[in-house]
Amino acid sequence: MQETYRTEISTLGEFGLIKHLTENIRLKNSSTRYGVGDDCAVMEYPADKQVLVTSDLLMEGIHFDLKHLGYKAAMVNLSDIYAMNGTPRQMVVSIALGKRFCVEDMEAFYDGLKMACEAHEVDIVGGDTTSSLTGLAISITCKQTKTKWFIATEPKKPT
Repeated sequence: MQETYRTEISTLGEFGLIKHLTENIRLKNSSTRYGVGDDCAVMEYPADKQVLVTSDLLMEGIHFDLKHLGYKAAMVNLSDIYAMNGTPRQMVVSIALGKRFCVEDMEAFYDGLKMACEAHEVDIVGGDTTSSLTGLAISITCKQTKTKWFIATEPKKPT
């Protein structure tokens, strides 16, 4: 019987894992300027515009406590757009909820989310809600379209 080799993710770290999983991905579309990286993907539509897109997933007990949940969930996405010299404009919020959460918990989450979005003039334009058997998960996607010459530097590559 052949022994299976197992590499623990912790030996690579977050950016090492990203690099390992994506280093052989080749971009096929001319509209894709920068793909997998640290902050944002960059797409060009039409010739004088670029779209910055970022997405973050937060898991209960790993990234936050409920007190600051909404604010942090928004800010981790907004900061990715700012890191690419952009100005975030729209946000999509998806939430998976376990049974232990109530309406008031989600009101508190949205209070923090709206506080961050109002301070940065970002519109919450949609999302998705589903149930979860394991607790709370949040996925936020933020975007901005801008004149392409505003990007100051190429996106950072995972090291």
